[in-house]
Amino acid sequence: MKGLGFIGGGNMAEAMIRGMLGTGLLPPGEIFVMDVRRDRVGELCGRFGISDSPTLEHLLRSCDTIVFAVKPQTLPEVFRAIPRELARGRFFISIAAGAKVRMFLDALGEDARVARAMPNTPAQVGMGSTGIFFSAGVTGEQREWAVKVFSSFGSVAEFPREDTLDVVTALSGSGPAYVFLFIEALADGAVRSGMGRDDAVLLAASTVEGAARMVRESGRHPGQLKDMVTSPGGTTAAGIAALERGAFRGTVMDAVFAAWQRCRELSA
Repeated sequence: MKGLGFIGGGNMAEAMIRGMLGTGLLPPGEIFVMDVRRDRVGELCGRFGISDSPTLEHLLRSCDTIVFAVKPQTLPEVFRAIPRELARGRFFISIAAGAKVRMFLDALGEDARVARAMPNTPAQVGMGSTGIFFSAGVTGEQREWAVKVFSSFGSVAEFPREDTLDVVTALSGSGPAYVFLFIEALADGAVRSGMGRDDAVLLAASTVEGAARMVRESGRHPGQLKDMVTSPGGTTAAGIAALERGAFRGTVMDAVFAAWQRCRELSA
């Protein structure tokens, strides 16, 4: 597929560019970026050696794949500037939060080929989690291409129903904030017990990162891994009992559910 262009050059666009270049998915000259902030375009082109698209028409003529990496409220203005004849045959990927595929089909034509994706902020360090949904007209080749793009900076899960992306938002979209809070709490507990702040944060973050890798690479259920660490009458059992007295698991489940409900409200 010829050329991939970004409408918008924010942090997530930069993470995607870094991932694609790092895995050799595309050469720098085949990645284009357009942004009203010309200094930002210059920064990205200088850092990664990618191509500048001074106009939307230039971007569309240069690329088979177009990524909408803008705020949702900006989309109507962008749509008005896209000629239908140039949209025909292009593959559009949206990472605009809450923007449904129907919005793109209404603006670009019922036959438009659209993927709606929800990556998260760890994409900035090559460890993103992305949920993706494809409109009916997307070809097998385009599906495979989109999965390769998002796999270049993390994990990808494809969903057959678009409304599942609201759950993705509540889990992996909002999830990093829950984990940051947990890391901070772990470190605070260690500081309370006499450890220095810097060491506590380092060990807390490393512990969470290592535990997450064990879940992914061992193939074991998280409950099994938890039991492997929990000796009868030991320190871990005491700590888990304290978490359960505070309704730890139920509170986390409630957090994801509350975020999902709020996402549905915002995208209604």
